[in-house]
Amino acid sequence: MLIRVLGSAAGGGFPQWNCGCDNCRGVRGGTIRARARTQESVAVSTDAGDRWVLLNCSPEIRSQIESAPPLHPRAPRHSPIAAIVLTNGDLDHCLGLLSLRESHRLLIYATDSVERGFTRGNVLYRTLERFPGQVTWHHMKVGREDDLVDVDGRATGLTVEAVVVPGKAPVHLERQRPADPEDNVGVRIREPRTGRVLAYLSAAGGITDVVRQAIAGADALFFDGTFWSSDELPARGLGAKRAEDMAHLPVGGPDGSLAALADVRAGRRVYIHVNNTNPMLREDSAEHAAVAAAGWGIAWDGMELRL
Repeated sequence: MLIRVLGSAAGGGFPQWNCGCDNCRGVRGGTIRARARTQESVAVSTDAGDRWVLLNCSPEIRSQIESAPPLHPRAPRHSPIAAIVLTNGDLDHCLGLLSLRESHRLLIYATDSVERGFTRGNVLYRTLERFPGQVTWHHMKVGREDDLVDVDGRATGLTVEAVVVPGKAPVHLERQRPADPEDNVGVRIREPRTGRVLAYLSAAGGITDVVRQAIAGADALFFDGTFWSSDELPARGLGAKRAEDMAHLPVGGPDGSLAALADVRAGRRVYIHVNNTNPMLREDSAEHAAVAAAGWGIAWDGMELRL
């Protein structure tokens, strides 16, 4: 299995366009040891590398595709992207779909809740309805493993299983309808030929027994690395919400994911969806060193894994 990180930052990217925090100022000015990052999206394929599945579709998806030669078209009208999997309806995970509107057929895997949140009452969705069948939605059912295929039903050599992960509805839907358990999911991507498994949980408000079962034995785990501490934003005068209010379990602290997942049995362990304020983005920080000492990596744009 091949994994290519197209974007690794949380909503807003790094640096964030309207943020003058120490991290953002430092990466703009080149005064800190840190890499700029675009918003989260990951491409997965079998070893053949000829057909790819996107995990989430960020607002920067066009530039992310251009930065990844394996995703470039190989004919006048073509794309090696066979399908797109959405883990929730947050704009940083799905807004890029509107950038893929140039009369190309798309197959999107998502829960019913996520599909309804993106399509119902969304006038911009009409840009993806230029011709019958431009977009096909496949509803993932929690706990069911589905073959990942393209719009013509051709197999990609991968399967997907959705698992419920503590989360919340997207901000733009919070007051529109009751929360749904399937508003936020993680996925297990499996390659039956080799048995390799990627557990992908880029947004997690907590670690439940279901979460532990989903990540157990995975050959690679990508996990929510949004915030280092609960009060990361309030402490910097950047808002009143704590990490948990935004359905993100912090990385650091005695109750954070780094401590809670210390016993996890998985191969490669990588934090992704990292917010611009997170001190672990600084490669010479104590937080970055703590993550590395615990055997974790921090995703960066262009990072590649082969399982």
